[in-house]
Amino acid sequence: MSVIEIHSLTKRYGKHLALDGVDLEVERGEVFGFIGPNGAGKTTTLRILLGLLRKDSGTVTLLGGDPWRDVVSLHRRLAYVPGDVNLWPYLSGGEVIDLLARLRGGFDQSRRDELVARFKLDPTRQCRTYSKGNQQKVALIAALVSNVELLILDEPTLGLDPLMEAIFRECVVEAKGAGTTVLLSSHILSEVEALCDRISIINEGRIVETGSLAELRHLTRTTVSVETRRPITGLTRLPGVYNPTVEGAHARFSVDADAVNRVLRYLTQFDVRALTSAPPTLEDLFLRHYKLQEGVMR
Repeated sequence: MSVIEIHSLTKRYGKHLALDGVDLEVERGEVFGFIGPNGAGKTTTLRILLGLLRKDSGTVTLLGGDPWRDVVSLHRRLAYVPGDVNLWPYLSGGEVIDLLARLRGGFDQSRRDELVARFKLDPTRQCRTYSKGNQQKVALIAALVSNVELLILDEPTLGLDPLMEAIFRECVVEAKGAGTTVLLSSHILSEVEALCDRISIINEGRIVETGSLAELRHLTRTTVSVETRRPITGLTRLPGVYNPTVEGAHARFSVDADAVNRVLRYLTQFDVRALTSAPPTLEDLFLRHYKLQEGVMR
């Protein structure tokens, strides 16, 4: 049984259609990436899943229950980490961790201490003294120490430095190994690419692609760099080859997935000395859908 099932979900804010027939299914035990630009509908979808917002139409099932009707019982079985954490200013970080974890049914003290050490958090300080990154650590530790079935993480590493981002990734892998399901929404595409089993891309309230990264890579092109013993000619005339740069016996170009084998056979006539190929990244897929300028995404 799926942990999350969403079918034909719609939501309007006045005349604005925020979600337009969203379909999403997250299987038990997987890490599922949910990505899209600002305003695409990610946050609205997550708020409906969390029972914070009422849908207009469609069906939504979370852990076998209705997120609006069964919100109290469901929240004992999940942990949510937003990208914009607001903590009680006069409680210490340790007190907040303990409070949130107990609301979800308790925690293992040794596991709590381990996570505090790994994230290099001083749990004795009041939350009002914490930086953005340290506040994020408190929320992450409280979620990761809890014995829950589902983690819903919405931009969970905002404010963390690269070392702490690496620790976070290790913890997600460990959670998956323990059977926890993870729904991860992030603008850090390398994070999604490294962690997620499957990905859904949402745009203007609609899911435009869903699948594993391997399945989605057919949507874009492989980059090839080749060096030959004889000058390369005729590359620009080959179907499926794009943006070739040829300098004598060196060439660099992108190629459609279904044209790779044909192009490689063509290159052998020039006596190939070295060849490297790079599959498309998640960022390539994302940019193809949204035509964003280089540098917009991390």
